[in-house]
Amino acid sequence: MKLLSNQQRLHMVNTEQLFENYRVAQRHARPYVYGMRWKTVRQTEYLFRDKDRHGNGKSLGRRSPETEQLLAAFTQGRAAAQERLRQIRDQINEQARLNKALRLGRVPRIVARVLRELDEAGLHGDFTVIGTQALYAYEAAGAAHFLLELLASGDVDLLYDARHRITLASEKMDGAGLLGLLKKADKSFESVRQHGYRAANAGQFMVDLVIAPRDMQMAQPVTFGPSDLVAAEVPGLQWLINAPKLDAVAIDEDGWPVPIKAPDPRAFALHKAWLSTLTTREPIKKQRDLAQAKAVAKLVRAEMPQFAFEEALTSLHADVRNMLPGLT
Repeated sequence: MKLLSNQQRLHMVNTEQLFENYRVAQRHARPYVYGMRWKTVRQTEYLFRDKDRHGNGKSLGRRSPETEQLLAAFTQGRAAAQERLRQIRDQINEQARLNKALRLGRVPRIVARVLRELDEAGLHGDFTVIGTQALYAYEAAGAAHFLLELLASGDVDLLYDARHRITLASEKMDGAGLLGLLKKADKSFESVRQHGYRAANAGQFMVDLVIAPRDMQMAQPVTFGPSDLVAAEVPGLQWLINAPKLDAVAIDEDGWPVPIKAPDPRAFALHKAWLSTLTTREPIKKQRDLAQAKAVAKLVRAEMPQFAFEEALTSLHADVRNMLPGLT
């Protein structure tokens, strides 16, 4: 583990501040994604507001001074929102060049694109990054860089909180499902198998959709569209879904900011240590699990005093909490 220099820390803070402004600008621009137009029905013009990419929407009334004012206000608001976004994007591009020069870029491009698409769709709060890619969130929060050998991974695991309303998430995905959103990040993404939980792109980078085990009576598949990925239930994830979350802004290989929601770093470390003890866990993964657990625990102890390991995380099973002596 290598701590960031003061100069690197300064630019991490600058990047985070710029990105927060960018996210606010995105929220302001979101209502203008779909247009407003005149539509002629039986030789009468109506003002029509589009609601999705398929042309669905609603009429706002016949053409009149009032509806003409509505269209003018919409056009003006849309132009202002787009200009604000452009200005902040230009500032981030300039900051990105500095970030690359300072070797702050860490998150793989494809992971960054996927997470930014989720964020732009308003789905940042619905998905938690677990597994190896979560380490980038802890790096950013702890102002340090882990050894690259701990970070190498050809996939990202997205843990969906199935307690959230699936219909709301589906609407934010514009009816195209999670796979459609992944295609916005990289058009080569396809399901590995029909109704499976995994998608892969042309470079064989994989995205897995997973959920915590549910009660027997909850048999409805967790999916966001008719041809979309179907979430796989993974034992042990109920502890991570219930654990507190950490929100961080990391930096990708191109110097651009990346929003990452990950489990509390203590929960991550304890859960990884527990995984390393399972007889059902693939032997090739167990040593890496323990190394990642120890690295995160060390970072928390040294640089993140707000996360005290002595405060037991009640969301974790006793078997997981019992891993603490081996990490401290």
